Amino acid sequence: MVSILIAEDEERISRFVQKGLRAAGYTTTVVEDGLSALDYASTGEFDLLVLDVGLPGMDGFTVLSALRSMGSSLPVIMCTARDSVADTVAGLDQGADDYLAKPFRFQELLARVRARLRDRPTDRPAPDRLSYGGLSLDLDTRCAVVEGRQIELSAREFAMARTFLENPGQVLTRDQLLTKVWGYDFTGSSNVVDVYVRHLRTKLGAERIVTVRGAGYRLALL
Repeated sequence: MVSILIAEDEERISRFVQKGLRAAGYTTTVVEDGLSALDYASTGEFDLLVLDVGLPGMDGFTVLSALRSMGSSLPVIMCTARDSVADTVAGLDQGADDYLAKPFRFQELLARVRARLRDRPTDRPAPDRLSYGGLSLDLDTRCAVVEGRQIELSAREFAMARTFLENPGQVLTRDQLLTKVWGYDFTGSSNVVDVYVRHLRTKLGAERIVTVRGAGYRLALL
């Protein structure tokens, strides 16, 4: 699944972009300030960044410059209300892959997203299976296998299991799990994480997901 990071502080615009990209089949995460944009974009977990110039804390130009100085080749589409040639040139010179002036039609953004994703390097194929400690997930068929037994998981359960398997042995906080499984803009209670951890323990084995008191949860190597 292609994952797109949206860095936009205007909620109306971010919801508009997120809704359209999700309808087009992409996974999306929204951040609302420059520091968060840089933090998330530098994780290596996203396939493309839609970056607004006028972000609080750190503007989009600074985010882009910092990202490129770290050696990141993440495709970046800059979006801004500024439509001057100088701003466009500045963005492209600092490493933007494309530049879109507001207001824009969503279909135009979508076309640019598709073009930039086609251009990305393909020398590192995505894994089709994740395995750790007797638990295996087939990412193509969405099939879970525990000690040779096939287990049926709901979409959210599968997403949470995948998050644990992508971070084997690492302690994941509730906030991290909420962001990974439900998205950055989730407004419900963090207790939903505990509910789904209980579901996974029932299906995968109670000892497989360890509670780290005061920190979160981690996947155990059995």
